[in-house]
Amino acid sequence: MPKAGIIYNDVKPIATRTAIELKDQLTAAGWDVCVTTSIGGILGYSNPDSPVCHTPVEALTPPGFDSSMEFAVVLGGDGTVLAASRQVAPCGIPLLTVNTGHMGFLTEAYLNQLPQAIEQVMAGEYEVEERTMLNVKVLRGETVLWEALCLNEMVLHREPLTSMCHFEIQIGHHATVDIAADGVIISTPTGSTAYSLSAGGPVIIPGVPVLQLVPICPHSLASRALVFPNNEPVNIYPVNVPRMVMVVDGNGGCYVMSEDRVYLERSQHKARFIRLQSPEFFRVLREKLGWGLPHIAKPNSVELP
Repeated sequence: MPKAGIIYNDVKPIATRTAIELKDQLTAAGWDVCVTTSIGGILGYSNPDSPVCHTPVEALTPPGFDSSMEFAVVLGGDGTVLAASRQVAPCGIPLLTVNTGHMGFLTEAYLNQLPQAIEQVMAGEYEVEERTMLNVKVLRGETVLWEALCLNEMVLHREPLTSMCHFEIQIGHHATVDIAADGVIISTPTGSTAYSLSAGGPVIIPGVPVLQLVPICPHSLASRALVFPNNEPVNIYPVNVPRMVMVVDGNGGCYVMSEDRVYLERSQHKARFIRLQSPEFFRVLREKLGWGLPHIAKPNSVELP
């Protein structure tokens, strides 16, 4: 019996209702179906009084979800997709992402397209696109205080955000650099259209094997976004006292003290997304962000002799 999964945002009534209906549909078609909410992929927070909030990334996988699962359907918005990717990436389960939220930049289909999408997926008529993820750890000495899988970005800043921070950052074996800014972002190509884009970073096409470092409101004209190979690990040493705040994928994180360091590296796990047609990133940029739309003042084309 083939096996499928459903991950849904139980805060949204329409996602909850659709999850129930979809389970009945798949079960009637002869599939073994596991259902869970995305709450298990929501990252927790550590705090100064209890700094260790260490849940190994593999421990987030829901019961019943494993490598034998042919696909899982995600019902929600971009936040649900981010949570679901952390839940199943260690198992390599392909995700069909269905938008029941707002923008849905990371989703593949809209809710009204779900019946046709499910038929196509059950027939095996799809491609799988893999996206780079990061392992993010906060360490005090050799003790892991906190860790997470990251699909979009890691942000490190001071409380409040508008206070100047100082960072010592080492990428790979290169010389350590000093950055003074409101904060710093380490982003994957997937996250290049999220917070880092708003902070002035470039858009990076998925599949390009790079990461980027983006200072937030830097104190120097010389501090600008830096793109570097994704096989280079990153160590960030906060200079400020008493503490900073780290947020991963806009969801959860922890306090980072001056004696701590943040370590990031490309994860062995990848987010795997089902594409119902050949991936076309420029189309998504155009539809979701309005990039590359025809200009109203564009001259009429002239037919050459």
